[in-house]
Amino acid sequence: MASSLDYVEYVCEQIHGTGDVRFRKMFGDYMVYVNDKPLLLVCDNSTYVKMLPQVERLLREAETGTPYDGAKEHYLLDIDDTELARAVIAALEPITPLPKPRRKA
Repeated sequence: MASSLDYVEYVCEQIHGTGDVRFRKMFGDYMVYVNDKPLLLVCDNSTYVKMLPQVERLLREAETGTPYDGAKEHYLLDIDDTELARAVIAALEPITPLPKPRRKA
């Protein structure tokens, strides 16, 4: 089941103010970008965060799951907890590189 547009917009509202927030549809679900950096994966109306040491302390009590078949395990972010969501973005944004530009064929 793909995520609803309403849910993705809600995710973006919850992290509003953390930078330039936008989303992009990818493979039937969505990637949420902050300052053009891919930080949150939204699949099946759930918000996933890559398991990185920088967010381990913040999300150690969080459930985990895989956003799609074949994916590595991710933290499930309680997007209703605005303070937590913004803290996760603050931890990830500085360490996440900008995506490499695609070469035109």
